[in-house]
Amino acid sequence: MIAGTILLAALAPGCRKDVPLDGPSTDGSGYEPGEELGGGATTTFDLGQNAFNHPAANLTDDEGSTFVVGNSFFTQNWVTAPSSTTGRDGLGPIFNAQSCSGCHLRDGRGRPAASAEGVAGFLLRLSVPGSDVFGGPAPHPAYGTQFQPLSILGVASEGSFSITYGPVPGTFADGTPYELQQPSYTIAGAYGPIGDALVSPRVAQQLCGMGLLEAIPAFEILANQHIPNSDGVSGRANYVHDVALNATVLGRFGWKANEPSVRQQTAGAFNGDIGITSTLFPSDQCTSAQHDCLDAINGNDPGNAFELAPQTLDNVTFYTATLGVPVRRNAQDPTVLKGKALFTAAGCATCHRPSYVTGPSALSPALAHQRIFPYTDLLLHDMGPALGDGRPDFLADGNEWRTPPLWGIGLFQTTNGHTRYLHDGRARDLTEAILWHGGEGAAAQERFRNMTASERQALLAFLHSL
Repeated sequence: MIAGTILLAALAPGCRKDVPLDGPSTDGSGYEPGEELGGGATTTFDLGQNAFNHPAANLTDDEGSTFVVGNSFFTQNWVTAPSSTTGRDGLGPIFNAQSCSGCHLRDGRGRPAASAEGVAGFLLRLSVPGSDVFGGPAPHPAYGTQFQPLSILGVASEGSFSITYGPVPGTFADGTPYELQQPSYTIAGAYGPIGDALVSPRVAQQLCGMGLLEAIPAFEILANQHIPNSDGVSGRANYVHDVALNATVLGRFGWKANEPSVRQQTAGAFNGDIGITSTLFPSDQCTSAQHDCLDAINGNDPGNAFELAPQTLDNVTFYTATLGVPVRRNAQDPTVLKGKALFTAAGCATCHRPSYVTGPSALSPALAHQRIFPYTDLLLHDMGPALGDGRPDFLADGNEWRTPPLWGIGLFQTTNGHTRYLHDGRARDLTEAILWHGGEGAAAQERFRNMTASERQALLAFLHSL
């Protein structure tokens, strides 16, 4: 549900060619004691199908109870109003999923919809050229800012869409061929032509460690900005509208760093994905063209102007923020360490910054003052036109994406039964994810393409250990 930056979103430079490949080093490419605890004291140890949906290991008993309550509202379906289940009614009128877990199955990652199945975990952002009053994307006059192919009884949905793929062949420097998939999207809208809409496909991201990312001090994120180096890599912060503060603040979450906090990300996803109103987003996403949507009954209780009670939003925010980070696997394995050194030598760690120490947390003391290893700088990077969506989002332009955290990426097959990567799920494995990188990631991508087969496998072994 929480929508979202390109996975591996900036294989950046600043590399050294003399990094040793067989053990510890002084530049962070070797084993660092404790790095297997990617979430610090929050780290969890289940590596099975439920690896992403455990509470942070250091929550108090009272916090654990809040986590359980938040989990119940995250996983259970919302229903059409009016209903005897007043705490969970108000679904739609138009929507993408009936629950948060409908997109984030087991708090994991979505993928592109295949034929003859639903679209949960995948959606299309929409806008038109220009911006809204806060500098964000300008909504499409007939379809708003998100295409919603589902609706409640008696309300027309916004239509349907389909995805096709075309081959993009290539060859590694050692002569090994590969083939990427270029997606193409066709939208059959129920309210007239899409016209000049800017369309951005998004898959739902894994949710572990969200509260830890929010606890990273802003100055640490801003310190990651720098002037372009020899490979043209710099990175810049996105500044976005904070609804609760009515102010422009640093963006941290979403594929384009277009959300400032876990709370706003959560409330926005409830509103956009499920059609649930809250104090932050008090109106359904019906446009003036959607008359039956505007006339539909909402799920507001007497005395409560919103379908999502403030305490429920607090509980789900807490749940999302305190999901633990799974422990790393094989952190001291020689092949993994070789891959880590290659990752550093290729320049990947410039943008996928390995570690931070979190500051204070307003969400939970459990998240504060933890040494964490998320492998992200949380900044925007131009990844080139091949990955571009052409859709600006506050300061992010159509080619820019936030460097995503890499923790948990080796567990997608286990938790969600697939290995789809990048913002739109086009990459069928991590090799393809790296090969798609252009723009600021082009130099590091070329270094990967020029590695030997055994070096590529070592780098992938490192990534799968995260």
